[in-house]
Amino acid sequence: MKKKINRQLMALSTLAIVITLLLMAVVFYRLFQAQVMEDLKIYAYALADGGTDQETQAGETVPAADGNAAVADRYAYIDRYSHGRENVRATVITPEGRVLYDSNADIGGMDNHAGRPEVAEALRAGEGRCVRQSSTMQRSTFYFTILLPDGNVLRVARESHSIWSILYRSLPAILAAVGAVFILCVLLSRYLTASLVAPIGRLVEDMDHIGEKEVYEELRPFAERIRTQHEAIVHNANMRQEFSANVSHELKTPLTAVSGYAELIGNGMATGQDAVRFALEIRRNANRLLMLINDTIRLSELDVQEGEIPFETIDLYEIAEDCAELLQLRARERKVDLRILGEKVMVQGDRQMLEELLHNLLDNAISYNNAGGAVLISVEDTDGKKTLTVEDTGIGIPKESQERVFERFYRVDKSRSKSTGGTGLGLAIVKHIVAVHHAGLTLVSEPGQGTRITVTFEDGKPHR
Repeated sequence: MKKKINRQLMALSTLAIVITLLLMAVVFYRLFQAQVMEDLKIYAYALADGGTDQETQAGETVPAADGNAAVADRYAYIDRYSHGRENVRATVITPEGRVLYDSNADIGGMDNHAGRPEVAEALRAGEGRCVRQSSTMQRSTFYFTILLPDGNVLRVARESHSIWSILYRSLPAILAAVGAVFILCVLLSRYLTASLVAPIGRLVEDMDHIGEKEVYEELRPFAERIRTQHEAIVHNANMRQEFSANVSHELKTPLTAVSGYAELIGNGMATGQDAVRFALEIRRNANRLLMLINDTIRLSELDVQEGEIPFETIDLYEIAEDCAELLQLRARERKVDLRILGEKVMVQGDRQMLEELLHNLLDNAISYNNAGGAVLISVEDTDGKKTLTVEDTGIGIPKESQERVFERFYRVDKSRSKSTGGTGLGLAIVKHIVAVHHAGLTLVSEPGQGTRITVTFEDGKPHR
């Protein structure tokens, strides 16, 4: 990026220098042209008025009685005065274009001047001017003409270097100036480039303290975005590392139990009722392993879910009825009264995910309940808010644990969790499914009194 910025700054500087020099040359040459024309005008009128005592103006006619004498005096003056001016050429031309007098050349071989633009302009307007380039473009000739009182045209001319000749002669100085300015621009561009990218370099060197770094105001949104993304990446990395450690730990316990019981049976140390009990323990731990693996795979699938999930119109009450019927036997085994209240409520969502969400909520409500307790499922539609609530009369959740129960493998009562066969991933899956549906999730709980978890769907559909 530094090289690209340097190249662009140097190219821009070079272009600006060249354009500036060309514009300055054009402007100065125009001023020079104006000054030369003004000098030629003064000289022309001096020649026209200097040979006679009569006060005549361009375009006036001398009276016929003394016109010949006045003309003779004027031409004599022009001839005498112009011969003293090496850089100025004077020419007298008749209205028909014939040259009567030229201070620098023999008029005998001159062609007709009627077609010269400065002559035609003087005959028409009293004055004329013109600049003609030589064939080599090395010199320019400036012409200024006035109409004399006798009807002839007086033309004064002066040669000068053309703009191209001036530029060519000034080329060494121009190149030296361009080189000096170019070197200065290179140094400045490197300094400015280093200043521009310095804040970005500081951000890259210390990503953990991006918010404390001084950056340009224009870079602040960029820095904030990087900081947010960096924190998210670090958080996700920590979560994955913790998740991997927790998975390893959770799998180790049932695997150790399965291996131990199998070894006892294999060595013939378990017989009769002991062998049956050990086999049941192996089966229970194998089921726990299977649940852990299934929940881990499911959570991983939700983590890497790509693209938009196709939603359909789903009746929340119907899903609640199906899940309640499926878990009714488990509730009876644990002596928990499972009931459902509400009405038909339609939402947009994924059926499998919503069934999984409700199944996990009900399973937790039954598992962490007391004998003789109750679980109530409520499905309601109030002012466009579709709510699904699972409320139990179980052991409840302490205040300090309520914000963490949706974390992976977090358990409030670890001993009870293992005895009920929980994996510690159910509520993490619930939280993820709620996020996918852009729904709201609230938890209210008191230790010893129970827990109420509510999922809210705004206007019955997820906001995308």
